[in-house]
Amino acid sequence: MLDERKQRILQAVIQDYISSAEPVGSRTLARKYDLGVSPATIRNEMADLEMLGYLEHIHTSSGRVPSSKGYRLYVDSLLPVQPMTDAEKAMIDKWYKAKVQQLDQVFQETAKIISKLTRNVSLVLAPQISKAAFRCMQFLPLDDHRVIAVLMTDAGFVENRIMEMPAGSSFEDFQRMAKVINGCLAGHTLGAIQNGSLKMIEAEIGDNGLYESAMTLIDKALNSRRKERLYLGGTTEMMEQPEFHNVDKVKELLIMLEKDQLMKDILKAHLGDGLTVTIGQENEYSGIKDCSIITATYHLDGELLGSMAVLGPTRMEYGRTMSLLNYMNSNLTEVIKRLHW
Repeated sequence: MLDERKQRILQAVIQDYISSAEPVGSRTLARKYDLGVSPATIRNEMADLEMLGYLEHIHTSSGRVPSSKGYRLYVDSLLPVQPMTDAEKAMIDKWYKAKVQQLDQVFQETAKIISKLTRNVSLVLAPQISKAAFRCMQFLPLDDHRVIAVLMTDAGFVENRIMEMPAGSSFEDFQRMAKVINGCLAGHTLGAIQNGSLKMIEAEIGDNGLYESAMTLIDKALNSRRKERLYLGGTTEMMEQPEFHNVDKVKELLIMLEKDQLMKDILKAHLGDGLTVTIGQENEYSGIKDCSIITATYHLDGELLGSMAVLGPTRMEYGRTMSLLNYMNSNLTEVIKRLHW
């Protein structure tokens, strides 16, 4: 454990480096922060912090920068509260209302908002439909021979198609079938619908043609949306950060961002863990050893849906980014409900 003075000096070094992107010296700390000690004392304390592994020395400068260990202590114990401002909240709410009309747009626009506000890469993992619970099936009359079938889940996914009515059937038959299906399947996840439930539906409907029509729609929904979708934003914003001005230095990172499944796996490693921060050398993959990832999982009515994350240099605004992800988490569920409830 560091004593209080070392903690205050470490906190000041990290906050100054986050804002300036320049190695921090003792005279800078003495001038800008009310630490109550001389530059010489600060210099000695910084030397001790370096020896303990919390700071690193850049040889081309007399200043020091935080190490992964230093950032870890800062995030876990020294991080000042940085709540979202009313202006930021209003901007997010306005953005959603103006740009989001369908569910797929929610996740895409969420990635854009996060990258815009953090100036880093944003990743949003949307849920796979097989993990969503069946909400209802509805049929709408199109003409004398066709209906529009609509399948909706609790996560807001909608699958629809135009269906031919079997010979001898009526729109009332489809309405009756919807009532049977909704009674048998409500609350079941689509990926876990049991054969027993399907046989019960088939027996209640009593018409093989109607039953096959309904099952075709459910199969289509599962097959078309079986995998999670990853939405990425902010690569341009990331390249504006001082750490990433040298393209050769970030080449491996850029290649990683192109690997959809790898980025999904990184996000899914913390799925269900709430808000997590992985810093620098703590990252498993070499391409992001100089980066930090802040990940948050989001839910709908208590059910885990997916995750969102910010990937950027270790010199990121941790407090502000964590507050943003917490706010986006609650906002995302409200937007989904607004669209489909």
